Amino acid sequence: MKIPKDYFQRVYAGWLGKIIGIRLGAPIEGWTYQRIKDVYGEITGYPAEFKNFAADDDSNGPLFFIRALEDCADLSRFSSADVAEALLNYAPFEHGFFWWGGYGISTEHTAYLNLRNGIPAPRSGSVEQNGATMAEQIGGQIFIDPWGLVAPGDPELAASLAEKAAGVTHGGNGVYGGIFIACCISLAFVETELEVILEKALSYIPENCEYARVVRAVWAFYKAHPKNWRVGFRYVFENFGYDKYPGNCHIIPNAAVIVLALLYGGGDFDTTLNICNMCGWDTDCNVGNVGCIMGVLKGLAGISYEKWRAPIQDFLACSSVIPSLNATDIPFGASYFAKMAYRLSGEDIPGPWKEILENRIDSCHFEYPGSTHAIRGRCENGRYHLRNTEEEAHTGRRSLRITACDSAPGAENYFYRQTYYRPEDFDDSRYDPAFSPTLYPGQTLHLSVLPCPGEKGEMPTAQIYVKNGLTGEILRGEKAKQERCWQELSFRVPKLEGYICEAGVILSSTAQGPARDLTLYLDDLYIDGSPDYEIDFAKTSLEQWTGLHQEIAQFAKLKGHTYLEGPYLSLSCGDFAELYTGSHTWDDISLACTLKPLTGEEHFLNLRVQGAMRSYAGGFSAGSKLCLKKNCHGYKTLAETEFSFIPGEEYEITFTAVGNRIALAVDGREMLSYVDEDRPLYTGCVGMSVEEGSHCLYRHMRVWGKRSGNEEETGS
Repeated sequence: MKIPKDYFQRVYAGWLGKIIGIRLGAPIEGWTYQRIKDVYGEITGYPAEFKNFAADDDSNGPLFFIRALEDCADLSRFSSADVAEALLNYAPFEHGFFWWGGYGISTEHTAYLNLRNGIPAPRSGSVEQNGATMAEQIGGQIFIDPWGLVAPGDPELAASLAEKAAGVTHGGNGVYGGIFIACCISLAFVETELEVILEKALSYIPENCEYARVVRAVWAFYKAHPKNWRVGFRYVFENFGYDKYPGNCHIIPNAAVIVLALLYGGGDFDTTLNICNMCGWDTDCNVGNVGCIMGVLKGLAGISYEKWRAPIQDFLACSSVIPSLNATDIPFGASYFAKMAYRLSGEDIPGPWKEILENRIDSCHFEYPGSTHAIRGRCENGRYHLRNTEEEAHTGRRSLRITACDSAPGAENYFYRQTYYRPEDFDDSRYDPAFSPTLYPGQTLHLSVLPCPGEKGEMPTAQIYVKNGLTGEILRGEKAKQERCWQELSFRVPKLEGYICEAGVILSSTAQGPARDLTLYLDDLYIDGSPDYEIDFAKTSLEQWTGLHQEIAQFAKLKGHTYLEGPYLSLSCGDFAELYTGSHTWDDISLACTLKPLTGEEHFLNLRVQGAMRSYAGGFSAGSKLCLKKNCHGYKTLAETEFSFIPGEEYEITFTAVGNRIALAVDGREMLSYVDEDRPLYTGCVGMSVEEGSHCLYRHMRVWGKRSGNEEETGS
């Protein structure tokens, strides 16, 4: 596989197209063509507006299953088992992420429980294990897009990867659909004609399977009746409708709609997506797949910025069990797929992208044309403009041009990356997202600005800042010199009561006279350093999303019962329970907390949490033991010592990881340590866990890590 020269723009366009399609179809998911026509007449754009579009299974699956490529120890032996591990690792237990409709009802839920109970992939999703009805539902193709995006122009590789991925949860036509869609995406990087793409993609699935039959049947009808897509849909409805196939959401009717839209869309992004959406059925899934294919095929030039991109503004919410991965942006996804593509190809990453992909993949770098990285604005008069541009750049080729329009003298205009999200930031709770902050006290915010003079030569003031989400306080850092040159600003966040919800730059002017436009260029916004912060559970809130979805602020739950009671966070279970916070990027770290065991014998703190399947745990265990454990697809004890804890008593536990050494202290005295030389975990979140029906109370948590020599106190 050789990576195409225009790969970065095309992979971004493909992922954008996927997210656009999901958002376009989500408000009418499950509707029939007739209902859509009766209510809307004709849909030619987003049918609903959102403060922020909450998480969706169609983007959760693609963004987290692909992490199997990074987590796999040996890519030459990559298999369905690696994708199964990603599913178990990143999906919360029976909530959020995707539809948990019950065993034997929801295909993904069924496969997940099969895997949890030791049934290996690909048997976990197979027809032999679950029956054809269950195995051939739509999920085999809706989560498959990245396996085409990481194999640009190499449909053979895309087919191989897609077969392994889809086989974890599906079988039969459910897998063939995944292969077909992934191959279409892969081929769209190098082919220009849709019918060529369809023909070549068909060559990777059995010629006599039902999926191939429906593709060829719809194609043949199109050739005989190429003018009116509604006539084509009537044919699909009568011959391949939901009444012809069993289950909740069979893949074949939806495959027919995808092919119909691609053919009748005439190669136009808007027309193709709108036809697919108007057909109804599983709209967010179908339009998402079509959007990805068309995004790659047409590139960014084929996607209207104002119509499709501006309402999304690059933001993407997810609902994995790792809360720091759940508030992300579309450039991150595109960059992650690109990183995996280069890993698979063995090629060197081009110079301008190497630093981004290897060291600052979650930074705001603005190198994708039109990207904003979800930068937001708040101005006194509400008027501002953001534009990605090649006019200036601190590094690379592009930056974000920010203009505060008609700003009065002394007015402060805030432009920022939102670093924490709460229920009030969303209109709904689709797939139950949960977040932790992406910036903490002790860490350093970096950004670069280039202030621009006004009409009369006056220079605006640019100042780096963060905002306390609990108190609303603005914490200000250094100001840029009033010179038209690129300037690097940094701000180490001081200790504070609360959490950081914004990080960015204040744009203002002290020049007297009428209101005027203030302009600067922003580039290279990123975060580094180690955290040093505390959470007082007496002052922590329970975030209420819906009657059935509530979260401890800053935490995401794998499983169990959690609530706040006085100064304590309570965690209990019938079998096991785990709760995570912090960042998946933290390396050498210490976690201290007061534990008050109530019932049962298994009470722990967790470090280096990489998901449900990988972490370290330290705490109290059965048989009057203090122990260190490692979770590697199941916990095993690494070290233990005698320790008789008393239920109802409080113990100050400090759990530390430095390099591959972990250590546990009780009431200030180190009592256990272990050097892990068997594939040690070097990064991850922090958290709490209990097992075997235990119930533990946790009071006053503190997290801190190493402090690099170039970090200085710059708070004010």
